[in-house]
Amino acid sequence: MIDTRLTSLLKIVETGSYTKAAQALALSQPAVSQHIRQLEETFGVRIFDRAHNRLSLTREGELIVGYARRVSALYSNLEQALKNERTQVRTLTIGITHTAESSAIIEALAGYVSMLEGLSIKILTNTRDELYRMLKNYELDFAFVEGKSGDSALSSMMLDTDSLVLAVPPDHALAGQGMVTIHQLKREKLILRLPKSNTRTLFEASLESQNLSVDDFNVIMEIDSIASIKDLIRRGFGVSVLARSACMDELKKGKLAVLTIENLSMMREINIVYLPDFEHPELLHGIVKAYNEMQQR
Repeated sequence: MIDTRLTSLLKIVETGSYTKAAQALALSQPAVSQHIRQLEETFGVRIFDRAHNRLSLTREGELIVGYARRVSALYSNLEQALKNERTQVRTLTIGITHTAESSAIIEALAGYVSMLEGLSIKILTNTRDELYRMLKNYELDFAFVEGKSGDSALSSMMLDTDSLVLAVPPDHALAGQGMVTIHQLKREKLILRLPKSNTRTLFEASLESQNLSVDDFNVIMEIDSIASIKDLIRRGFGVSVLARSACMDELKKGKLAVLTIENLSMMREINIVYLPDFEHPELLHGIVKAYNEMQQR
């Protein structure tokens, strides 16, 4: 069983309060406080600072919490592995970015799982950086992300390549063109992903290569949800720069049109990222095969 002192620490971080943590754990507040004191004495550090009636982690505290999360995830993985052994059902926890979630990857995963006996999956959607953190804490088995990780602690397998395009309504004046110029784009109402998204980061980097910035364009909205952005485009509220893979279903149904943007090279890889000690690489190869077969239909 995971050390109860670490359990108390993680619950305090989650709730932001000793009192709420004690209530959630069905413990007294003095007991929770004692757990933190014991951890501080064991490691010879302060875990929390109090300022303006708020708890904040010290740098040492952040380090301890990171390892506590890893210990907790490993313990959960052990419980799941033992359950899998008893039931002969293997459960995988898979991370995926918002863009990848909107592509054909989910469908490929569903098709692959349906062909295998004794395999089930849980899918969690988050940002690329958060998925990397969860991977290294053993909270995920693997993840689908755009671009290369650049992290030596992680391994990767390329699934596909993708590019950013301008998505417009099918009846838009630009819809019949294969390419849009920067000058034309400046006249459009743009609905963009949030600044921290991978799509937005790649778009901004491409603009910078042309000595441009997002401020040079008419950005009317910034939204995290790709589904909401596509819905607003279809209803004529604006246009957006999105991953082509995220628009494939709408393209097939004639609900969106996409154009490349002149002088902006916005290609990137879609990778399966995992830890080097992942025990079932054959599953990754199987998923890649299922994805490629689905793309060829």
